[in-house]
Amino acid sequence: MTDASQGTSSGPAAVPPAPRPAPPPPATPAAAQTAAPSHPLPANQLFDQLARIEDKCSRIEDKYARSEALLSRVEDKVENAANRMNESARQSDLAALRTEMRGLAERTRRLPGTGALVLTAVITAILTVVLMVAVQRLNLDRLLPQRATIGTTAQ
Repeated sequence: MTDASQGTSSGPAAVPPAPRPAPPPPATPAAAQTAAPSHPLPANQLFDQLARIEDKCSRIEDKYARSEALLSRVEDKVENAANRMNESARQSDLAALRTEMRGLAERTRRLPGTGALVLTAVITAILTVVLMVAVQRLNLDRLLPQRATIGTTAQ
């Protein structure tokens, strides 16, 4: 007996079994609605279905418009908040600058003015002259430092 007589063969003349067809994918509701029906629908049902689709499209457009308006309002609110924050930051910067300027103004106010400086210079000049005259009249020249002259020797 050969393998062919028993119904099995492993040679080149063996015929493979036929592949099984894949099961159809499960139908989704959208696919079931769009799939071509096996029998034609009457015109009234087609017009009703078209009216329902148009109604759904209209509602979707309304929702989109409302969402767009809402996003526009949110954008405006965010922009206003950002402007307020910038203004607040500027105000705090200005307040710090004002405080610094007040401190600087206080320090400069405590400095002597031009009149006080001129008066001090005049008084210093007058006192210097008076003291020099007093030193000369009282023969206190020896208290003044002597200038060394070049080329002369002391004897």
